[in-house]
Amino acid sequence: MKFFKLLFLLVCVLFVSACKKPDYQKILHDPELYSSTVHELNSVVMGNNFSPVVASRNYAYANIAAYEVMAAGYPKKFNSLCGQLNGFKSVAKPLPGEQIDFEYAALQAFCHVGGAVTFPEGSMKYYTDSLHKLAVDHGMSSDMVSGSEAYANRVGMSVMKWSKGDNYLKTRSSSKYSVKDIPGRWVPTPPSYAAAVEPHWSEIRTMVMKDANQFDVAPPPAFNVTDKTSKYYQEVMMIMNAGNKLDPEQTHIADFWDDNPGKLNVLGHVMFITKKFSPPGHWMSVTGIAAGQAKADFPTTVYAFAKTSIALFDAFIECWAAKFKYATVRPETVIDRYFDKDWRPHLQTPPFPEYTCGHCTISASAAEVLTDIFGDNIAYKDTSELEFGIKSRSFKSFRQAADETSLSRFYGGIHFRNSTIVSSGYGKTVGDSVVLSLHMKK
Repeated sequence: MKFFKLLFLLVCVLFVSACKKPDYQKILHDPELYSSTVHELNSVVMGNNFSPVVASRNYAYANIAAYEVMAAGYPKKFNSLCGQLNGFKSVAKPLPGEQIDFEYAALQAFCHVGGAVTFPEGSMKYYTDSLHKLAVDHGMSSDMVSGSEAYANRVGMSVMKWSKGDNYLKTRSSSKYSVKDIPGRWVPTPPSYAAAVEPHWSEIRTMVMKDANQFDVAPPPAFNVTDKTSKYYQEVMMIMNAGNKLDPEQTHIADFWDDNPGKLNVLGHVMFITKKFSPPGHWMSVTGIAAGQAKADFPTTVYAFAKTSIALFDAFIECWAAKFKYATVRPETVIDRYFDKDWRPHLQTPPFPEYTCGHCTISASAAEVLTDIFGDNIAYKDTSELEFGIKSRSFKSFRQAADETSLSRFYGGIHFRNSTIVSSGYGKTVGDSVVLSLHMKK
C-alpha cells in the first residue's frame, strides 16, 4: 500500500511539473539581465587588472557578438555589422530548422566571447552555466537550449576569428617604449613609476575610423616653464593652484570619475592595490543605467551596449595615437621639478603621457552615441561607484556627464585644462563618426 501511495505522489508531482507553464522568456528576456551580464564581464576585467584600453577591446567584441545574434533574430529591426566594421566580413547564421531563443543566445554569445578575450580563458564559464540552469529550470526545451547555445558558439567563433586580425597579439610582442628624460617629455610617475601602458595601441585595427590618425590632433602648447606669459606656464599655474584648494564638490567630481583600475597604495613599507572599474567599464555601467531609465527592451539594450562599446574602442585608439606621438610630461612631474617638490595631485597619475586625455576622449565619444540612441535630455542618476564607496551623481544628459569627466581630470591634477578641452572635442568627433557611419537599425 505504501508503494502505491508513493507512486501516486510521484505521478502527481510529474503531472504538476508537466502542466507548469514555461516562464523562461520572463527571466531571460529581461533587459536588466543583459546589463547584469555586462557587469559580470566588468568584474572579470577589473579582477584581472586589464588596462582601460584592453578593457575596451573586451567589451567591444563581446557586445558585438551579442548584437549579431539580435540582428539575426530581429532582421526587420537591426542590420548586421558585417561590411560595416573594418575587416568584419562574415558571421554565422541560424541553420534551417534550428530552434533558437535569440535573447538567450545573445547572452551566451556575449559570455563566449567575453570569456575568450579575457584571461584565464573561460573566465565566464561559471556564469554561462548559471544562465544554462536558468533556461532549464524555467522550462526552455532541451532542443531550444542546445540550439541556442550552438548558435551562440558559432557567432562567438565568427567574432573571435575576426578579432584575431586586429593586431592585438602583434602588439603583445612589440618592443617596449623608450623613455627619454628630457624637458617636456613623459617619464614614469610615483608611486609605482610603472612603464608606459600600451605604447603601440595606435597599431590596433580600428572599427569605424579609417585608421588611428584619421582625426589628426593638433600639438599641445610648447613646453615652457620660464615665460609667465606662455600658454604652457599658465596651464601649469592653473592646475597647481586648483589642486591646492579643491572644495568638497570638486573633490567628489574627481573621485567619482577617477576610475583607476589599479591604484597603488603605499603606507610605510606596506603596499597594496585597490581596484575599481576603468573608464570604459564606467561607461558600460552608464549604458545599462540609461537603457533601464529609457525602459528599453532587450534587443535595444544590446544595440546600445554594442554601439557604445564600438565608440569607446575607436576613441581609445585615436587618443593613444596622440599620446605617444607627443609624449608630453604629466603635471606632477613638471610641478615637482620646477615649482614645488612637495606637490601631489589629488588622483594618482596613470602610467602614460598626458596629452591627450583618455577619459575625456572616450567619455565624449560615448556620450554622443548614447545621445543618438536615447536622446539629448535623458536625466539619470549614475550609481556606478556605489560599490566602491563613492556616492552617486545625477546628470541632465550624457553630454553633461562627459563635460564633468573633463573637469574631473583637471581637478584630479592629472591633466592640464587645455588637454581636457581638446580631448573632449576629439572624442565627440569620434562619437559622431560612429553615429554617422554605422547603420545598425532599420
